Amino acid sequence: MSAAPELISPRSARVSAARRLARRNFRGKERLFLAEGPQAVREAVGHQDTLVELFATVEAAERYADIIGDARAVGARVHLASEDVIADISTTVTPQGLVGICRFLDTPFEEILAARPKLVAVLANVRDPGNAGTVLRCADAAGAEAVVLTDASVDLYNPKAVRASVGSLFHLPVAVGVPVEEAVEGLRRAGVRILAADGAGTDDLDAELDQGTMGGPTAWVFGNEAWGLPEETRALTDAVVRVPIHGKAESLNLATAAAVCLYASARAQRAPGGCRSVTQNQ
Repeated sequence: MSAAPELISPRSARVSAARRLARRNFRGKERLFLAEGPQAVREAVGHQDTLVELFATVEAAERYADIIGDARAVGARVHLASEDVIADISTTVTPQGLVGICRFLDTPFEEILAARPKLVAVLANVRDPGNAGTVLRCADAAGAEAVVLTDASVDLYNPKAVRASVGSLFHLPVAVGVPVEEAVEGLRRAGVRILAADGAGTDDLDAELDQGTMGGPTAWVFGNEAWGLPEETRALTDAVVRVPIHGKAESLNLATAAAVCLYASARAQRAPGGCRSVTQNQ
């Protein structure tokens, strides 16, 4: 297997450039981000014109020879690197031997609206990158067509958010930096019902499902981990819905609540008369 010379020193210019991408200001300036581990790199390879560069230890290059070959096939520069180099670039405690450099891939909000999405997750003031990535993963698993991060939310390309998405970042359109008012107004114009997920909501998720009101195009707005959604954001939505707590738990965390809400919508939309079942039968 032919390869670039092994990068022995962490002081290499290319290694230094990759290392800087752990910082948000450099990511924004270069419009590049890090994807770590075989799952993320494999997804990046499969996403057109996304993977720019790949660093791999000798062991990882042998173990994931298919990924290395596919990376070269799409034109990415592949560098064999020492474990010290990978550790220097990586933001994880136990690197998996592969670190990719990828182009930004967020989607303009107008394109998401033009696609007339049926299920959307809107993250309003979500600050924890792990939560953001996990909600993105949940949205992907539930079959959502898009995710929107408001202008006050965490950076989509934070390494922890990328890892928490477990590759879902590469699967569905994500708009970033959208003011929450603009997100709600735009989705409503696109025919989407806007629901706020809030533990103090006046409407109950079970009741919504029983009443058959969940089958149409829906956007769920999820708020900050600590203080939820402010009153002015709740007022923008069509309903404020709580996930019922049937046991003694005080509450659900953000990612768990998002998974419950998104899957409730996904099931309702696929039931007879739901917007997806109608589309599928046409």
